[in-house]
Amino acid sequence: MKRITLITIGLIVLFSVGLAVAAVTAPPLPKYQSWKKSVRKVVTDKKSLFYGIHYIYADPKAIKGYQAGNKFPEGSRIVVEHFNIKGDNSAVDGPKNMVVLMKKDKNQKNTGGWLYVGYTADGKPSRLDPVKNCFECHQKEVAGRDYVFSGIADFK
Repeated sequence: MKRITLITIGLIVLFSVGLAVAAVTAPPLPKYQSWKKSVRKVVTDKKSLFYGIHYIYADPKAIKGYQAGNKFPEGSRIVVEHFNIKGDNSAVDGPKNMVVLMKKDKNQKNTGGWLYVGYTADGKPSRLDPVKNCFECHQKEVAGRDYVFSGIADFK
């Protein structure tokens, strides 16, 4: 009985340390507000994971990648701000509910060479699972576009 208790406690400690390390290793959210901003995107299907209002920000490297037909150079960064829809009026942005960073990083083998990080509305890492919450859909839907849904037309 003591052995099972010790093993359980050990696993809990390892799991907790793993979560703490994951939170510490998430990069801080970059100052993206001065980057190129997309047109407003609205998804009104309440069953969609992306229900809400979105703005995409791309740094200069990412803009070059968009211009090259979604062939992004190493270090390209894309940030997506997600807002709720205010009431039943999709013409009005509600409160921000999430921010997501994609950064081109060849070391991210499990996610097609992209780092995916989710943040809360106030910019704190959200412990988003990059494979389950991000890459599985990107891989299925836009593998031929360097795993990026948006295109240069979103920035006009």
